[in-house]
Amino acid sequence: MLFSKTATYSFSPPVGSGSGSSYALSGEGRITAVRVWEQYNSYIDGIQIRHGFIWSRVAGYSSGTPLEIELREDEAIIQISGKYAHYVRSLIFITNQGRTLYAGQPYGHSFNMYPEHPQAELLFISGRYHGALTAVAAHWGAPGSIAGNSTRH
Repeated sequence: MLFSKTATYSFSPPVGSGSGSSYALSGEGRITAVRVWEQYNSYIDGIQIRHGFIWSRVAGYSSGTPLEIELREDEAIIQISGKYAHYVRSLIFITNQGRTLYAGQPYGHSFNMYPEHPQAELLFISGRYHGALTAVAAHWGAPGSIAGNSTRH
């Protein structure tokens, strides 16, 4: 079933200082994995999203310790929480099956992002980076609601 953009789309505005270059990690189909690089006792160096079988480019640096969650069949990201100061200090991705990916250090201002519609899930993230991540925003909706692709896995 194909949903219109306005039926389920919502946007969680960016958190962080927002300096540096912009990024948008989008792709075709559902998100199937998230990879985050954390700097020990510091901040989030980089992030990468996989849609289907295809990984996005890395926003930020692929240095530090990589942490990853691979989503199961019918699993989706329904919340992003974390902390930020100048850089994004921590990210917590939470799925509809209660699993989490936690990266970074709990330092700075707290944030919590989630969709406005109960049937929505994370479609892609955007933000800015200056070396490490300086901002992150979330785009929510039903799979296929933006690109017109109604295929689910």
